[in-house]
Amino acid sequence: MDKDRVRANNEKKIRWARLSIASNTLLVIFKFAVGFVSGSVSIISEAIHSTNDLVASIVAWLSVRKSSMPPDRSHTYGHGKIENLSGAFEAILIFVAALLIIFEAIRRMATDATVEFLEVGILVMLISSVLNFFVSKKLLIVARETESVALEADGWHLRTDVYTSAGVLFGLFLIRITDIHILDPIVAILVALTITKAAYDLTRKSLFDLMDASIEEEDRRKIIEVLEEHYPQYLDFHDLRTRRSGPQIHIDLHLTVHKTQTIKDAHDITEHLEQDIKEIFPDVSVIIHVEPCNGECNHCTLSCEKKDS
Repeated sequence: MDKDRVRANNEKKIRWARLSIASNTLLVIFKFAVGFVSGSVSIISEAIHSTNDLVASIVAWLSVRKSSMPPDRSHTYGHGKIENLSGAFEAILIFVAALLIIFEAIRRMATDATVEFLEVGILVMLISSVLNFFVSKKLLIVARETESVALEADGWHLRTDVYTSAGVLFGLFLIRITDIHILDPIVAILVALTITKAAYDLTRKSLFDLMDASIEEEDRRKIIEVLEEHYPQYLDFHDLRTRRSGPQIHIDLHLTVHKTQTIKDAHDITEHLEQDIKEIFPDVSVIIHVEPCNGECNHCTLSCEKKDS
């Protein structure tokens, strides 16, 4: 059952990563065509941003395919961290795109360039905002369902494109009303500053997992609740450690059992705990180290004495 859920999640991730590639390809073509025809640096900046999104979508697609591969001799813990690397790479792409946008905007300010065909540019930005809103919304939903860092990064790429396209749309509308064309590069610079914030957040999250940080406190609490539900089949648990590897979660802990329990009894307890944890986190690896009570532990001395009596 767990393997079926993991397989279904992997197929879903790959399917939506492909859709992201298709939508970004379409938007890149439209934005560059309209940007060069109209001479709008803000539209060209959006085309650069969408090109960035397209590269990120391809990287996300490749990473979710790789991360779904089973463990092998060289990667005995699986390939999950490829998604964390993908997220960090996508963040770097956003930083690069922001610098390119700022450079082009400053160059246009120096040349006093004007914007033509405003109505066409407004229409393209409107279509871009609407399309990316629905695609990014679905990508973020699927990312949460499948615990995919790569899809989450791709989703936030597109979500920033929604905001920046809306900003460019507003700027073009102001130019149409006021005929003040310097608003175009100013809006482009604001777009660049906006997406650097998204790049920072993606970098932080990706590096956080690459450093083997613990999982979110809410998820850790769920694990503890499962363990507590099975008390008093054991005496104590301690040294609970967690980390993420892309969509996969790795958990290990020590479980103290009564010193008279058989190996089979202890094994049955750990099997039950592992299955219950996998009901919550299907793509998880659980290692439980069983140790007997030594009669000196503050948590279990009383329980041992009662059982011995």
